Amino acid sequence: MQASQSLKVFLLAGVKTSPSAFHTLQQRLQQKLNEKGITPDIEMLFPYGEMERNLLLQLIEVRADLSTHAYNAGIGGRKVWKRIEPHANAQKLLMIGHSGGGVAAYQIARKIHEDHLPINTKVIQIGSPKTRIIPALKHKVSYIHSVDELGNFKDPVTKLGSWGGWTLSQELLPMPQWDTKKYAPGTIIGVNTMGGHADYFRHSSSFTDELSSCNLDKTLQRIEGCLNEWLLSATLN
Repeated sequence: MQASQSLKVFLLAGVKTSPSAFHTLQQRLQQKLNEKGITPDIEMLFPYGEMERNLLLQLIEVRADLSTHAYNAGIGGRKVWKRIEPHANAQKLLMIGHSGGGVAAYQIARKIHEDHLPINTKVIQIGSPKTRIIPALKHKVSYIHSVDELGNFKDPVTKLGSWGGWTLSQELLPMPQWDTKKYAPGTIIGVNTMGGHADYFRHSSSFTDELSSCNLDKTLQRIEGCLNEWLLSATLN
């Protein structure tokens, strides 16, 4: 890959998120992309408002955006669309959303798809509620969630929402059956982090395991794994 290629990156926060929550992730992601010969322009967005905004209002908006009928990028997506729109001519756009931010990121990608904008988007949802992904975007969405030592979902927020839908069984007499992953993202990856929902990007000793690997290291490794094939799929401007 040639040097000095550019890439617009948006980090989308969930509810009641401090502006400093993504700072270390932003620095480390910048470094990782630089090593791949990419110069990223990374920007943080708050689709549901910052810390001082009423929590209940933020939660109501995230809940509405989980719907498959969310309109025109959803509530959160519409609030930050003016920051996205100037990049409508970009070849590639990366959106990484934590918690409700992952919901907003998907709804923005859906708007880009439905508006037929010529942007190759990639969405990485981290610790997000389950959002039903339309078939045309499944390969563009990756999902990272915290797991315990047995690989079970550990983050309570990732147990909210649904990817499910009805399908017909592949039998002689097809019968309707519920498929829990009919509308799941194309890639689902577990990460054994310490702590809880808010701790995916922690890097202090309290969130570092016996192998000296902190939550941020583990999460960033999963992010990088989700990006490699996408970054190579076409030339960046």
